[in-house]
Amino acid sequence: MLLDTPTCDFGWKAPDFTLRDPYGTSFTMSDNLGEKGLMIAFICNHCPYVQAIGDRLAQDARTLMAEGINVVAIMSNDYRYVPQDNPENMKLFAKKFDFPFLYLIDQNQAVGKAYGAVCTPDFFGLNKEGALQYRGRLDDAARGTPKNRVPELVNAARMIAETGKGPEGQTPSIGCSIKWSGS
Repeated sequence: MLLDTPTCDFGWKAPDFTLRDPYGTSFTMSDNLGEKGLMIAFICNHCPYVQAIGDRLAQDARTLMAEGINVVAIMSNDYRYVPQDNPENMKLFAKKFDFPFLYLIDQNQAVGKAYGAVCTPDFFGLNKEGALQYRGRLDDAARGTPKNRVPELVNAARMIAETGKGPEGQTPSIGCSIKWSGS
């Protein structure tokens, strides 16, 4: 089912979490806010929208990380229902796109639910206090050609790093629904 993300709830305080990647590396949100904030991407392996942006997401994350802005991805799908999203396939997916960030497993889906994530991809840009300042898309290319694209996530993250606030105008991300347990 195709969904788009809700409008940004500016200032919403993001709940802390600790998750692990498929290799067992742990990540705690509050430890990684950093002075310039944190971009969180809810993604999965099987979604054609995520597959279409995989290279650009990795490229944009490298840009942000080089500028001191932290990035992490979370997979909240019930992978018993969607085996393509299981931890072994997460390893392959991250390697395929050469992700420079941790790709975490939200096994019990508590983080996805706490954040109100609705689709993949779903992006959350937090300032250094953990307040939501961005809930939009990666760029204006969507599943099309990235030539002359506007890197909306990068631009928003830079603004958040500089001012602590995100852009007023944000275009929702569009993607596949998160596959919740029992749904």
